[in-house]
Amino acid sequence: MAPHAVSAVSLIISLYATISSAQAITSCPSAETTFTSPSGLTYKTCQGTDYEGPTAQIVPNIANAAACVELCSNTVPCDKSVYDNSNNDCHLKASDTYGLRWTQNTRFTASRRVDVGNVGKWGPLVTLPVIPVAAFVVPTDTNRMLVFSAWGKNDFGGAGGLTQLADYNWKTGAVSQRQISNTKHDMFCPGISSLQDGRIVITGGSNAEAVSIYNPLTNAFTRAPDMKIQRGYQSSTVLSNGKIFTVGGSYSGGIFNKPGEVYDSGSNAWTLLPGADPSQGMLTTDHEGQWRTDNHAWLFAWRDGSVLQAGPSKAMHWFSTTGNGSISEAGIRDGDNDAMCGVNVMYDAGKIFTAGGSQDYTDSPAFNRAHLISIDSPYQPATVEQVSDMRYPRGFANAVVLPDGKILITGGQKRSLVFTDTDSILPAELFDPATKTFRTLAEEQIPRNYHSVSILLADGTVFSGGGGLCYVGGGIGADDSYCNRAVDHPNGQIFSPPYLFNSDGSKATRPTISSVSVTYAKAGGSIKVYMGDSSKTSFSLIRMGSSTHSINTDQRRIALTDVTQSGSSYTVRLPKDAGVLIPGYYYLFAVNGAGVPSIAKTLQIRL
Repeated sequence: MAPHAVSAVSLIISLYATISSAQAITSCPSAETTFTSPSGLTYKTCQGTDYEGPTAQIVPNIANAAACVELCSNTVPCDKSVYDNSNNDCHLKASDTYGLRWTQNTRFTASRRVDVGNVGKWGPLVTLPVIPVAAFVVPTDTNRMLVFSAWGKNDFGGAGGLTQLADYNWKTGAVSQRQISNTKHDMFCPGISSLQDGRIVITGGSNAEAVSIYNPLTNAFTRAPDMKIQRGYQSSTVLSNGKIFTVGGSYSGGIFNKPGEVYDSGSNAWTLLPGADPSQGMLTTDHEGQWRTDNHAWLFAWRDGSVLQAGPSKAMHWFSTTGNGSISEAGIRDGDNDAMCGVNVMYDAGKIFTAGGSQDYTDSPAFNRAHLISIDSPYQPATVEQVSDMRYPRGFANAVVLPDGKILITGGQKRSLVFTDTDSILPAELFDPATKTFRTLAEEQIPRNYHSVSILLADGTVFSGGGGLCYVGGGIGADDSYCNRAVDHPNGQIFSPPYLFNSDGSKATRPTISSVSVTYAKAGGSIKVYMGDSSKTSFSLIRMGSSTHSINTDQRRIALTDVTQSGSSYTVRLPKDAGVLIPGYYYLFAVNGAGVPSIAKTLQIRL
């Protein structure tokens, strides 16, 4: 944390944090009862629970919980109600109420409207030993995720020189914790990028000069050469030539216009690109000043070593990473506002989805605007289309592209406000690029706001977790008793999207990839995929993700359309350009005619 920001953070914590009275739950601890209204609305009632959060209307002198539910069903809008068994009051919760937390409390009986149709399902709460502020999939063992916080499992502040990390096997449920100290790197607020060989490069952050590399083959971290410029809250991306580009990052390591630089893993060296200067246009306007304006750039590697910066500034730019580097205009994404900490993802080759965010990093209304951006030739203006709005405004949300090309958006707040759960958005949303529409999905039970993550898993589900962390001005060992732990979320949930279910709620039958002819390939090459049957099947590659602070520059989906079928065998030709199919580890998904994805196989793309 930058020293001048201490008072601001303390003020935000004291003024805006709401302390919860109970532990949130993800399912009813007792048997639920069902109520169906005359109009056909269905509600589930759970004794001994409460929906904490704003109440739209309190109706006194209601006889019992059943009468409260009936009252809710006759009130528009009302999706949830809470009956106070002590005072006989009925609390009606409006459908657009934000941040309702389901908790245990024997005084109350809570009811909720059951969502109509297939809206996906959230799994039980996964308890972790650290807050997952950052996360990445282990490329050589996709059942494992590594997540980390800072020098503390739920605290940060200053350059701690170590990082608390957890290893979560989502398939077995096994969780372990370790402390990374040998690299002398507090990896809180970093850039993250995965090399073509599967190593994960984590740059800057609280130790703003440091670079740590995780090797999945040894499960160890090693120190790499320091960056030329100290950075925190910068973004980085793997280029078409396999090198890593990073730019910006005035959160830590000094406040100035920080030009880009490139890491070459072959020579194990960084090269400064003075011409890739963010002051030429990629900066946002922020009421907290310059230390916020170059944070979390939306970087998309493209052809011939180029990088599109699609946001969060309303103006977009192209970076060249050759020679001394350069920056040039790519057009305007949004004519009205920047969108700090908005979501962004390449959902197909040259097709980018962006949504949400807020003008200022914190204490700023969130947006629900969404855009589709198309790119083709580097350094040419991008094409931008504003599509329908998300149902909810979301700051600090996360987005994941799914095997079928749809985008899952989770978490966020109506008003971006760091270190709080105020006005949390619990329902997920699904954007369909084909229809350009949003659909509201099932509610997550824990707010996922600032310092949360989401990441696609190999079975087509999505892990969503984290949020919170407390700033401790004195650093390691200092008193943190003042911290509001109600907004710390060292946990996560796994979401099963609607495509995994039939209309009656039963599990859908998945297609099965029996085998793939190779474990690695190059852009322009061909692979053979052997399926369990000869049903109609399409294929996509999704690059394995790494996520922190609403940024996941590693993920991208490429639809594979050049396919020849012979029975249950498919010859799949890969895109020819390494700027489209950038090197690294990918999930290979098969999707059947009903839109149901297989469990992924792993394919490494090499140069």
